[in-house]
This record gives sequence, C-alpha cells and structure tokens, in this order.
Amino acid sequence: MPISNDGIFVVLTIQECYYFLTGNFLYMSLRQFIASRKFLRPFQFIKDTATLGWNEVASIFGMHDDVFYNPGHIKIEKPVTAILIGVGHRGSIYADYAIKNPGELTIVAVADINPERRKKAASLYKLSQDCCFKDWKEVFSKEKFADAVIIATPDQLHTQPCLAALDACYDILLEKPIATTEAECRLILQKAIETNRIVGVCHVLRYSPYFRELKEVIDAGLIGDIISVQHMEPIEHIHMSHSYVRGKWRNSKNAAPIILAKSSHDTDIIRWLVNSPVHDVHCFGNLRWFTNRNAPEGSTERCTDGCKVEGTCPYSALQIYYRDRKRLYVFDLPADESRWDEKIIEQLKTTDYGRCVYRMDNDQPDHLTVNMLFENGVTAAFSMEAHVSYEGRRTRIMGSKGDIMGDMETFIMTDFQTRKQTSWSLVTDTHGGGDHRLMKDWVQAVYQQNKDLLSSSIEVSVESHLMAFGAERSRQNRTIEDIRLSVQ
Repeated sequence: MPISNDGIFVVLTIQECYYFLTGNFLYMSLRQFIASRKFLRPFQFIKDTATLGWNEVASIFGMHDDVFYNPGHIKIEKPVTAILIGVGHRGSIYADYAIKNPGELTIVAVADINPERRKKAASLYKLSQDCCFKDWKEVFSKEKFADAVIIATPDQLHTQPCLAALDACYDILLEKPIATTEAECRLILQKAIETNRIVGVCHVLRYSPYFRELKEVIDAGLIGDIISVQHMEPIEHIHMSHSYVRGKWRNSKNAAPIILAKSSHDTDIIRWLVNSPVHDVHCFGNLRWFTNRNAPEGSTERCTDGCKVEGTCPYSALQIYYRDRKRLYVFDLPADESRWDEKIIEQLKTTDYGRCVYRMDNDQPDHLTVNMLFENGVTAAFSMEAHVSYEGRRTRIMGSKGDIMGDMETFIMTDFQTRKQTSWSLVTDTHGGGDHRLMKDWVQAVYQQNKDLLSSSIEVSVESHLMAFGAERSRQNRTIEDIRLSVQ
C-alpha cells in the first residue's frame, strides 16, 4: 500500500497495512519504523535541514510521535484519591498534579510533623483539620479512606510508612530512594510482591523528554547495539553545599550515601538505557574539599558570626540565601515577603543552613566514579561531580553503528556509515520535565489497577538501588561488587 506526501512513496508490508487501516499504526514509533526499513533510513536524517523535527517527519508518514503517548491510558471518570505523607519540596511537586489535573487526582489528606506545612497544605488542597495529621501513623490507625498514598518523607523514614501502607492495601508512590539500606529495599520489594499492590518509585528521569528520546533512538537500533556508556551527573557546587554539606543529606549515617540519595536516578537511567541487568560494579571517590582542614583563616562557625572571608566565599550562606534568595523552600517563610529579611537571618543564625561549609559533620563524597559491567557485555562509566558551575546530566552512548552525545537539553546522533548528524533540543527543568509525566502514568496505573502502565517495575527500581549500594561498598572497601537482585 503506497502512501504519498510531497512526492514520497512508501510500500508497506501486509502487517503495516493492517496497522495503518486499523489505527494501530499510531502505536509504532517513528524511529522503530525507520530502523526496520533500510531503504527509509535516509529519512532519519531529514532533521539535518534544521527545518523538520521528529514530529514533522512523523507527520509525513501519518504516525504518532509523542514519546509520552501511551495507548493504555483511558479517560478517568472519577479522580484517584491520595494521601500525601511528607509535605516537603518533592512531595508538594507530586501533589501539585492534583491542582493542575483535578479530574484525575484529589489529595484527601496530608501528614507532616511541621505545623506550618500542614496549614499551607490544608489551604492548598481544601482540607479540614481532621484530614491533616501530625504523624503518618495516625493515617494508618484509621480504616482505609483513599486509593493511594504518596510517601515523600525524609529518606530514613520511607520504610515503615511504606510497609504500613502495603499492609493497609494502599497503592503507593514512593520518593526515591526506596530505603536507605539494602535490607529495607528488599523488604519493601517482598511486601509489594506479597500484597500485589502498585508501587511506583519516583525515577523521574525516565519521564524527561531527553531520556525518552534517547531510549526510543536506542531501542529502534538507530546506532546499532550499545557497546558502552559514559554518563556524568554535575551536581553544581551551590547545590552540593546546600543539600549534601549543610542539608539533610549531608551525613550518610543519618540519611543515605550520596550515590543512592542523589545518583540512584543515574544508576536507574543507565540500567534503563542499557536494558540489561548489571553484573559487577566498582567505585572510587572521597570527600576532598568540604572538610575542616580547608577552612580559610578568619572563617567562623557561622557565616553570620563576622566571618572575615564571607564576602569572597563562594559558599557564603548570606550570599546564597539572604542576598540571592536561592533555595528558600527549606525555610517555611511567611506569605508576607516584607518579613523575609528578618526571618532568613533568623534561620541562618539557628539552622544548619547558616553554618560554615568547612565546619560541618558531613561525610558525603564530593566526587566519585563508578564502573559497571552489564550481563549483555555493555560497560558503563558514571561520574558524580560537585565542583562544577553547571547542572544537567552529560551522556555519551557508543553504538556499533553510531554514537550519541547529549547534555539533558540537546543530543546529537551521528551515523558512522553516512556521517550524517541528527540533533534534538528542548529546554526543561533539572528533572527534564519528568515529574508530572511520571504522575500521569502512576495515576493511570492506580485507576486501572495495572502496574504495567508504570515505566519501571519495583523489581527494576530495586535493582538500581542495589547498584548504588554495591558502588558504596566498593568505594569503602576497594572491591569489585557482584550485584544480584535475587537472594543467593
């Protein structure tokens, strides 16, 4: 069956005719279609003209090319109801999906130890006081009163509410990391299997346009078989000081190792792109800079204590929080902005965010490198770097027929045979715009009671965590760690 558009003729197979006539043709990826038809491969480089994007190329063939299009999604007739446990920064982002999509999700209760956050949540989600709990345990002391729970508590407080929710037959959205120990991760996995509940883990990078496009290109075979991967996560120096030197994740004994707390996104995305279980991991890294021995002469315990180098320090709390007004979400500031000056100074004088970065109790590495060997023979090198001026993952994927270079906003694919290059570009947030796309899939999965609608099963999510735990053991013990999901 020939299709013509602007002089382009394509002969379809009988199966493709069926797909086209029934509408199922839309389920095929443009990249998969091109990759399967050798005589069409020149069209994969139409983008070289810089006038046509993937969507325009797709339209030539009458195909759907939204990388987030999911034929399993249906119209939601009654919103899914959820309880938000942990009304912090990340939890609020996920729950905001209910504000923007009231026909799909409703927040019916919240639980948080912080009274100011409970008050704000009550106003935002229009909740009565009896639906605002001080402790997550209060939620599960009542009979089940919602479809699901969103757990966004601090890392070390994930396990117990998650197990309680599973016992109470709730479906779950669980902020990463799943838990702070390998034993707890395996315990949650086992309980999820036993109860047969839906457990979505917030591996949001899988839902960023950048990584979705990469996944489609790789799965379509446009660079052949993957041979190796190089991937870098630049944390950005201020982000590092905020979260992993001064912040709640600064000490691995009280939170989780940084390779898990920050970079389980990356172990997951590498595992997803390679599409094979990992076999061995090996890691080097240490805390090089944010230590007492590097404290400048004249520095003080707090930036507000008359520090003589505060004006030239790149990590000055006064500069970051007070003058530049950055990362203020940690302070629970009043709605009246005229009171912010005094409140911020008060916070800097009383909380860890005002302390000198060289005089903390932090132990998280500020740089590390992980080498991975997958069961299909692919090797991957991952680097986490704090001493950089920028954010946004950097990716290099080497294939048998081509390679890809990308930076979360742009990637360039090069074909070895033709030497042609295809580019893709989109500016999004630091999670690549994936937060609410993840929420959409999770809401659909809960509504339809179909865990296959999630990008990642709990089993694969746990595997990415085992990769991180193995890397931390390797870093501490100078070993090569064998990674296995099943208990040996």
